[in-house]
Amino acid sequence: MRQYYRVMAPGDPERPDRPEYNVYRAGSGRRGRRSEPKRPERSSGSGDGASEKPSEGRGYTVYKSRRGFKRSGEGVPLRERLPGRGGSKPRGPGETPTWRRVVKWAAIAAAVWLLISFVAFAISAQIQKSKLNDAAAAELGGFPLLLLDGQNILVIGTDARPEGSNEGGAETKPKCLEAAAHGDPPPSSCLPSRADTLMVVHAGGGSFSKISIPRDTLASIPGEGDQRINAAYAFGGAALQIKTVEDFLGIDINHVVILDFAGFADFIDSIGGVTVSLPAPVKSKISGGSSNGGITLKLERGENHLDGQQALALARTRENLKDPSEDDTDRARRQQLILQGIKNQITSPWRAPINFLRGPWIGWNAPKAMVSDMGAFVLPQVGLSAAIGGDSGTKILVPSGVGSDGALIVAQKQCRTAVKKLLGEPGPHPPKCSPGGDAVAP
Repeated sequence: MRQYYRVMAPGDPERPDRPEYNVYRAGSGRRGRRSEPKRPERSSGSGDGASEKPSEGRGYTVYKSRRGFKRSGEGVPLRERLPGRGGSKPRGPGETPTWRRVVKWAAIAAAVWLLISFVAFAISAQIQKSKLNDAAAAELGGFPLLLLDGQNILVIGTDARPEGSNEGGAETKPKCLEAAAHGDPPPSSCLPSRADTLMVVHAGGGSFSKISIPRDTLASIPGEGDQRINAAYAFGGAALQIKTVEDFLGIDINHVVILDFAGFADFIDSIGGVTVSLPAPVKSKISGGSSNGGITLKLERGENHLDGQQALALARTRENLKDPSEDDTDRARRQQLILQGIKNQITSPWRAPINFLRGPWIGWNAPKAMVSDMGAFVLPQVGLSAAIGGDSGTKILVPSGVGSDGALIVAQKQCRTAVKKLLGEPGPHPPKCSPGGDAVAP
């Protein structure tokens, strides 16, 4: 059975009230039509604005839209434009993309975290600065902008030990420990504390170098005669130790650092320990060894990663049971290796994310490792100088000989050479060095 469909169009001449229509037949797939309207001719307008041209005999008009005009969403599949169908909600005028908002808030959080770290550092540094003995501070004259002008920092570690310690140093009461840590001359009721570590660091002006002075080096101590150089601390605290080192090397000391061993260990733990590369194995017993509540240190040649207590034990080691022939210069070299390990741990780019997360703890514990005249403004410059200046290597003031009492003798030639390597130029004053040093010089 055939079916016909009407498609009507306006303008039927036979029935004015009815439009013209075409008839299509459905069935076998072939399609017939009574009449087929011609395609409307395309307008040949210029494309500016809407153009129109009536189609002859069609009863309708062809309109052409403006070129380049496109409605919102045109060309985008409907499925993607529907909510919940994989499409995204269009941004409103001036709305910031989500990823930019995430980056913005992450940057703000990082800045706040860094600010907290710096505030913790600044408060801790100022607390430690207030503890320094006034007489010691009076001996110093450092320029605040250390990065622009290289300056000399005297690092002092005393042999004062906690009460009950049977290590080689003196057993010390709390008030005696406090006096030693602040650079005060020891009270008469306390056993004298000597300088266990003496190191001069030249930092700033694009350089960072250091040299250790063996504690048994013979020197002239103002008002006390010829003594081992570390005895100056026992006679007059940090102030006399500063003056003695200045005369000995012929340089000006601009800043001082007195190490606090308890704070030193906490600081190393806060940065995740240190790695030191030892030239020889080390075995020692500190404070009676582990069997007596102390520390027994057993380290192999090469790289060793140490926590705070182990690093402190290595710095204190006077007698290496693996090599009894070692002297104080070997001990000074190990102390410099520890300082180098601290620098590497802080400035390594691989450690930057962890150091960032630990920022407030590092900021609080770093100044607590010392008592110094350098506060929150100068101490960060020392760290930057260490990062910029690179590694100057381990340098020890090499003695020329040994005196009759076992004191180490340093001749003028060794002094001048050491100072020139430290400063990059001769010192500003003639060095006194060891009394009679030239007589035993090779």
